[in-house]
Amino acid sequence: MDLTLLVLAAGMGSRYGGLKQLDQVGPGGETIIDYSVYDAIEAGFNKIVFIIRKDIEKEMKELLFDKYSKKIKIEYVFQELDKIPEGIKLPEDRVKPWGTGHAVLMAKDIIHEPFVVINADDFYGKSAFKVVADYMKSQQNNLKGKYCMAGYRLKNTLSEHGKVSRGVCTVDDKNNMIDIIERTKIGWQYDIIVAEDQEKEIVFTGNEFVSMNFWGFTPDVFPELEKEFKKFILENYENIKSEYYIPTIVSHQVKKGNATVKVLEATDQWFGVTYQEDKPIVIQKIKELTEEGKYPEKLW
Repeated sequence: MDLTLLVLAAGMGSRYGGLKQLDQVGPGGETIIDYSVYDAIEAGFNKIVFIIRKDIEKEMKELLFDKYSKKIKIEYVFQELDKIPEGIKLPEDRVKPWGTGHAVLMAKDIIHEPFVVINADDFYGKSAFKVVADYMKSQQNNLKGKYCMAGYRLKNTLSEHGKVSRGVCTVDDKNNMIDIIERTKIGWQYDIIVAEDQEKEIVFTGNEFVSMNFWGFTPDVFPELEKEFKKFILENYENIKSEYYIPTIVSHQVKKGNATVKVLEATDQWFGVTYQEDKPIVIQKIKELTEEGKYPEKLW
C-alpha cells in the first residue's frame, strides 16, 4: 500500500523568531524534520511531500531534500496566498497565510493515495508514525472517509515558556472522535491547566486527547477541503488574519457523517519548538533518546 507523508513546512516561525524548520537539534546536526522523515521511512511510508514557501526553496533543497531523495521519493509544492478557488478575489490587505487547511489543499494535484499530515517543527516520536501507518494499512480495502489522528494527552504537550493553541478532542468509548475544538492560550496556572476562551476560562484535567496536527487522510478529503475553504473565505473576507484550520474541517466532516476519525494514542512524548526557550529542552530530549539507543548518533 502506498502511503505519503505530507509535511507542513511553510510556517513563518513568528513566535519563535526564525526559520525553526532548519534548526539543528540532534547530535549529528539533525533537524526535527530529519527525525520525522527517519521515523516515517521505518514505519513504511514511501513518498514525502513538503509544503514550503518559495523563499526557502533553496535552503530546504540543499539541506534536506537532496539527502532524503537517496532514501525515499520526495516532492514539494508551494503554499501561496493567491492560490484560492476560482471566482474569488484575493482580499487587498491579506498578507497572513491562510492556515493549515489551505496548506494541505496545495497538495491535491500530487497526492492520490492515503496520506498523513504533520508539522515540520514538531517531534512526534516513533509510536505516532507506526500506529497511524498500521491503522491506515489495516483499513486499505475500505479507506474512503476513514480518517485517523495521533492523539497526545494535553498535559504532555504544553510549553513552559508561553501559552499554546491545541485542538481538544471529545471521543467515544472506542476512541472515535465526536468533536474537536480549537482552544487558544492554553497553559499552566499554578497546578491546573486553563484556556482563555472569549474572556472565559476553561479548566482541563490534562488527560484530554489533543491534536498536534498528525492526521491520516484519504484523497477524498481534497474536494471537501476545497468546498469548505471557499465557504471560509467568503465568510471571513473582511478578517484578514483569519485562518483555515484542519480541525475545523475534520469536525465538520464528522458531524455531517462524511467521515470517521479514529484517535490513536501516541505513547512517545511530543515536544516542539514553539518558542526560542524551548530549543535547549528539545536538544536535551533528543540527546537522551539517542543515548537510549532509539536513534543512531547520525541519522543520515
